[in-house]
Amino acid sequence: MKKIFVLIVTLLCMISYTYASQISYDKSDFAPVYTVIDDAAYDIRYYSSNNFTGNKIKGYHAPVAYMTKEALAALKNAAEDLRNQGYRLLIWDTYRPQKAVYNFVEWINNPADIGDKSFYPELKKSDLLKGQYIMEKSGHTRGSTIDLTIIKKDGSFVDMGGTFDLFSEISHPDYKRLTKQQKKNRKILHDTMIKAGFKGIDSEWWHFTLENEPYPDTYFDFDIE
Repeated sequence: MKKIFVLIVTLLCMISYTYASQISYDKSDFAPVYTVIDDAAYDIRYYSSNNFTGNKIKGYHAPVAYMTKEALAALKNAAEDLRNQGYRLLIWDTYRPQKAVYNFVEWINNPADIGDKSFYPELKKSDLLKGQYIMEKSGHTRGSTIDLTIIKKDGSFVDMGGTFDLFSEISHPDYKRLTKQQKKNRKILHDTMIKAGFKGIDSEWWHFTLENEPYPDTYFDFDIE
């Protein structure tokens, strides 16, 4: 009975979403990040099980980061700026297929699958859709959003005071209980991305969307291959 209920809820979410937004499978205005930035590092979390669901996510068939060409042009400027400061990019997620978002919703609506609790230690899984952490409509699916951090040119770690996809107040960009160096590191990333034409959000220090994104009302669903 629980499985039937979960299926009904998921289908209703998908139907309402389809009517409210334009879905596209056209990837002609997208390109991999590596075609524009040759020194970025990658840890595509949803291609692996190292994420809050504990499973590989639907639509991720290769550890490749795609973005719209407009977003890539802006990201190239950010990468050049950071390079001059002694850093390079480490990318966790960029374009995200709509089927992956549906996968997140399915997981949340399955009470038997707790996933990896270390990503939401202070919350109930059912609360993840109620806050600003997992959205039924994700900017990632529009192709001009990126989750990233900075590393040193030699690949060594830069301390941001919290890890990617940690659903906690710690992830808020203005979290107060950080060291002076952690605050400085977050500011370097934030200021550089804003200067390049991106905007951040209040709940995740690693999340940025192109201010003038080319597809503000279109959600894409081609696989990452």
